[in-house]
Amino acid sequence: MSKSTIDHTPASALGLSSVLAVIAHPDDESFGLGAVISTLIESGVRVNVLCYTRGAASTLRGTSDDLATERTSELADAAKVLGIDHVELLDYPDGALGSLAHDELVEHARTTALTVSADVLLVFDEGGVTGHPDHVAATSAGVTAATALGLGALAWCLPVEVADTLRGQYGAAFVGRPPELLDVRLTVDRSLQRQAAACHPSQAVPDSPLWRRLELLGDDEWLRWLRRPDY
Repeated sequence: MSKSTIDHTPASALGLSSVLAVIAHPDDESFGLGAVISTLIESGVRVNVLCYTRGAASTLRGTSDDLATERTSELADAAKVLGIDHVELLDYPDGALGSLAHDELVEHARTTALTVSADVLLVFDEGGVTGHPDHVAATSAGVTAATALGLGALAWCLPVEVADTLRGQYGAAFVGRPPELLDVRLTVDRSLQRQAAACHPSQAVPDSPLWRRLELLGDDEWLRWLRRPDY
């Protein structure tokens, strides 16, 4: 892909001390946000995670009565690898976040952000990056909670070239952004992200678009402000 003219931003230059990542499923913290999270933690930022579901609806490796338990354990292992302070794992139905009361999801994000003294909520980009409705709902809740608290909402996103390539190769509904909508270009080391992804064997299938996405992104991750902080 062509490189943007946006300068690389050191994680320390973002001025963050505590971040709450708001996600929909176990593995979102690794497959999507893993390199961003590990880079922030390496720079001295405390990162906590709020995850709304246990991912029990996945059928990537066939259905399993114990899948929710399995994915709960996978999330705990991945969090240790990444260095996450704490994971608050809720038990909302996987695949149905968009049908739940928005205010209820927002309140979880709001109270957790207060508990961990977050100065920014880290979310997936609008459209959920992959188009998954659970991702969309989690992002919306995170942004609304950030707005209520006067905090920033910083979104992990894909450059449009990467999203277009993934759509063409896999047919998934990846959403990308043009350079003018990208605010932060973060240089990352993906070693911990790859280790954390390996903690999710129920989901990290060999032909997953995840691996191609990491190849296309190289050592860059891209972020944009969905809401800038009031301070």
